[in-house]
Amino acid sequence: MSIQNAQAMLDLILSRRSYRGPYKPDRVPREHLAAILEAGLAAPSGCNKQTTSLIAVDDPALLERIKAAIDPPVAQTAPAMICVLTRRIIAYRDRCFATQDYAAAIENMLLAIEALGYRSCWYEGHITDADRIGDKIARILHVPDDYELVCILPVGIAEEGARAPQKKPFGQRAWLNGFPASEKK
Repeated sequence: MSIQNAQAMLDLILSRRSYRGPYKPDRVPREHLAAILEAGLAAPSGCNKQTTSLIAVDDPALLERIKAAIDPPVAQTAPAMICVLTRRIIAYRDRCFATQDYAAAIENMLLAIEALGYRSCWYEGHITDADRIGDKIARILHVPDDYELVCILPVGIAEEGARAPQKKPFGQRAWLNGFPASEKK
């Protein structure tokens, strides 16, 4: 990878923002959705168990049914959505890496979404809370019972800019060669 490509990748990572605003009605081309899914599936997977599966939804009628199941509503104007599925498979001894697997896949997709000129937001807690919105969406999509729908990623062109969150300074969260002595409790 050239230094220019490496810098472009770092710039993409550092500029990506979660977007919770309205989307333009422009459809997301299928080839873009496929590229985003491929980026997700390229993520590392604990012991290569490949516990993450993905469903892209761009059919307007199906999207309306999914959006109607989300209460309180989010991403109501997104012209496409990616649903992230997982299977809790034991990978090594008694360890399951499903959460790490789908988290890596989601981050890859968020970066691909951004690189293609779209915006998104990782909606998980809202989907997996006690009201089990993910289960409702899974039923709409005919997802088998051995999969769990854990996240949705709306995909579309933002109508407005995304706000940068307030981040702690680098030196409060990252160090070289160990935790600083002044920070130890």
